[in-house]
Amino acid sequence: MSAVTSPSSSPVTTGTPHEHGLGPRAAAVLVFGSSAAVLVVEIVALRLLAPYLGLTLETSTLVIGIALAAIAVGSWLGGRIADQVNARRLIGPALGLSGAVVALTPAVLRTTAEWVPDMLVLIAALTILVPGALLSAVTPIVTKLRLTSLAETGTVVGRLSGVGTVGAIVGTLLTGFVLISRLPVSGILIGLGTLLVIGAALVEWRMRRWSGTAALALVVVAGGLATAIAPGGCDSETRYHCARVVADPDRDGGRTLVLDGVRHSYVDLDDPTTLKFEHVRAIASVVDAAFPKNTPLEAHHLGGGGLTFPRYLAATRPGTRSGVSEIDNGVVRIDRDQLGLRAQGGTNGSSAITGIDVRVEDGRLGLRRLAAGSRDLVVGDAFGGVSVPWHLTTVEAMTDVRRVLNQGGLYVANLIDYDGLAFARAEVATLSKSFEHVALVGRPADIGLQPSAGPRGGNLVALASNRPVDALATQAALDARQPGWKITTGEALTRWIGDARPLTDDHAPVDQLLTPYGSRNTR
Repeated sequence: MSAVTSPSSSPVTTGTPHEHGLGPRAAAVLVFGSSAAVLVVEIVALRLLAPYLGLTLETSTLVIGIALAAIAVGSWLGGRIADQVNARRLIGPALGLSGAVVALTPAVLRTTAEWVPDMLVLIAALTILVPGALLSAVTPIVTKLRLTSLAETGTVVGRLSGVGTVGAIVGTLLTGFVLISRLPVSGILIGLGTLLVIGAALVEWRMRRWSGTAALALVVVAGGLATAIAPGGCDSETRYHCARVVADPDRDGGRTLVLDGVRHSYVDLDDPTTLKFEHVRAIASVVDAAFPKNTPLEAHHLGGGGLTFPRYLAATRPGTRSGVSEIDNGVVRIDRDQLGLRAQGGTNGSSAITGIDVRVEDGRLGLRRLAAGSRDLVVGDAFGGVSVPWHLTTVEAMTDVRRVLNQGGLYVANLIDYDGLAFARAEVATLSKSFEHVALVGRPADIGLQPSAGPRGGNLVALASNRPVDALATQAALDARQPGWKITTGEALTRWIGDARPLTDDHAPVDQLLTPYGSRNTR
């Protein structure tokens, strides 16, 4: 005759919390901390990879996908292994090994990017996948230890799942709003690795075991030392960029601002009329042809960078007032500390020098605060990685630009594209839908004036206005400053646009239209 056990007393594990060494508070702390750590690794990995892969939708999608795969693999394997071996033996090693990998990640990724770039994506995937899986395994392991009967399964699983979700939220918010804005990414990962190894040591001590935590601590120290000597492209890490300022060996005042490995701006501190980059010279030619010489302008700039063009306007058109929307306060700080922008008070992060007022704000939001018809000129030169932020490219964004410009106002935009120029064609189509008169400036092969050569890609400059564009004057200005660049408008430009669709807030696949892994020497 077989025995029958009541469902309410069916055992899952035996023993008291003291015997299995994990009380409810300790379990909650472990699940909360490991879940938070997974999200910290994911977000910081994006910043760590940006100088090498670009801060694009594809990069973000790749990192998020790998992190989700790590969570899935870790949760599945963690639960499976916990059913087969003593779960008490798993928590410490999972925390300690993940901490060691996290601490080594900055040195490993930067060294790989410099010496074996073809392996970067694979190594990056492993540095996210391994610690992510180990940390995600903690939740099912802890759940196994906390279950003492089937009667409490729902309560335990629900509670720990909720705690893990809260941990992930806290890790996300803490990293995005606090850590990245205050600490270098290498410091965040080394600090996190240290905390994880300390957590492993505490768990091992509580479980009265020893599994080589001291050796893992040495790995963390080695990771910190390796990061200090590993190749890296940053003088400083801002909220959005890995930034460097490189002195020009040929000009005492020459400085190049490099953001995420891309030469973003060139500034001559002694002569603001020195314009080194082709697209900046083209913008200057367009503006000089559109407005009478020496006439001061009311201008607004979407994107600041090194403030090359606002400085040029201030020097060549005394009395010009340039407002600048720059989303990265770290870039503004570099402008102040290294590129000669002297702060003169102001609010909302604003600074002023010779009529330049920089505000730390999103470009689209900056447009909305401007009065209708208040600007002669709007310059679009904002970039995130190697592409224009999509929300500054749409018909709706151009509606804001058109509202801000006065009747004779001009919008000038620096575009970058590669290969088939699909994004540039879509953006010019967008401008054509929003403005009465549109023109495009670039190398003849890129703007359809030399069909046999085929487009090379790179920078182009689009201009749009509700008044006619003086193509002859613009071409003359280009010939004087930017030989080889041409202007196209009218039917020729319409043929160049082809069947490209205008971009809207509802559909603006900017990163997909671009081929973002082409030349990365300049914008």
